[in-house]
Amino acid sequence: MDSSSINESFSSSKPNLSWEEKIFAALSYLGVLFLIPLFFRRQSQFALFHARQGALVFVAWIVLWTVNVVPLLGQIIWFFGSIVLLIISILGIIYSLRGEEWELPILGIYAKRLKL
Repeated sequence: MDSSSINESFSSSKPNLSWEEKIFAALSYLGVLFLIPLFFRRQSQFALFHARQGALVFVAWIVLWTVNVVPLLGQIIWFFGSIVLLIISILGIIYSLRGEEWELPILGIYAKRLKL
């Protein structure tokens, strides 16, 4: 895959979004960094959409780490849950950089209700 095809895949984004908004939205899926768009891009509905979802992904990580203290079963849940959350985080970053409001499976419903 060359750089022109990568640029073409990212060019399918919404025309009214700046690259900066997309970067702030992508930060939402990197743990506690979901707070950055909340403080610095509050006026951007796009960044807030991804910040809400990123907040729930962060809470899911905390729940997984808490479950990890349970011997054996907790570690198995942590292992598979971590893989799922890692994939969700990567997809969230990709979609936010493309300028798309991709709703997370299961968590996306709750993100809409989240008042941040």
